[in-house]
Amino acid sequence: MRLHTGILFVFCLLTSALAQTPDWCKSLPRPQYAKLERVKTSDPWFEVFKIRPGVFAIYEPHQFEEVISYLIIGTHRAILFDTGMGISNIKVVVESLTKLPVSVVNSHTHNDHVGDNWRFDDVYGVPTDFTRTNANGSTADAQAELAPGQICGTLPIGFDPKSYRTRAFHISRWLHDGDSIDLGDRTLKAISTPGHTPDSIVLLDERNGLLFTGDTFYPGPIYLYRPETDLDAYVASIRKLAALSPRLQLLLPAHNVPVAEPSYLPRVLAAIQQVRRGRTKSLPTDGKREYGFEGFSFLMAE
Repeated sequence: MRLHTGILFVFCLLTSALAQTPDWCKSLPRPQYAKLERVKTSDPWFEVFKIRPGVFAIYEPHQFEEVISYLIIGTHRAILFDTGMGISNIKVVVESLTKLPVSVVNSHTHNDHVGDNWRFDDVYGVPTDFTRTNANGSTADAQAELAPGQICGTLPIGFDPKSYRTRAFHISRWLHDGDSIDLGDRTLKAISTPGHTPDSIVLLDERNGLLFTGDTFYPGPIYLYRPETDLDAYVASIRKLAALSPRLQLLLPAHNVPVAEPSYLPRVLAAIQQVRRGRTKSLPTDGKREYGFEGFSFLMAE
């Protein structure tokens, strides 16, 4: 009887844990990751993948946003494109991958992309009021990331959910549309892509055919519903990127999966134009409207 009781107790624990597992979490790992080279890291909050020589995706699969930051390494210095949620210490992961000086560039300054900016001394910023405001940090947006259904698995040891916030960070230099960043044997060009936010940018590694797209594009529901979103600007930005697609080998988005085909870009342009012209239907999704297409969708305000 004691054995049966113990088995029943374990079964109840497993059933309870399963019932509390968010649906999005059950579908992980995404199959695309099986084709990528996994790099060992001592921090279980992160998963690291080598995408190309000198390019590492730093993935946070345990939070609903599934944020992906990128470490891009040259011969003299490196760029960390976004710093993630700030739930665990991305700087420690970066230091295990390179000993070169590392500067931070953000795809935009939503809280899930600047969480560990404060840990770095050299941070580029786009000169917009939106950027300057977000550099002061925030609590509400950060706390929303810990709401029920947002966490898959366990939070890092020592992490205090009650005090979690996006810390203020210092912008040490400004980055403008068309600026180049020389890393030594690798040059990155900043391209302004406002729309998702006023300060959205992408990074182009033209020599290697790589485009780091931030939240301007990723396979999944693309958020275009927040007050800072400008749909006209978004269409113009996607048009600009679609024109680059013949010269690209790979897109590296900031959510869900770290690799996507450049052929997505002209499709996204056609899709958003179709939506703006009222030629496609949508479905209600969490108080918003979702316009679905093959491989991606647009999540927009009612």
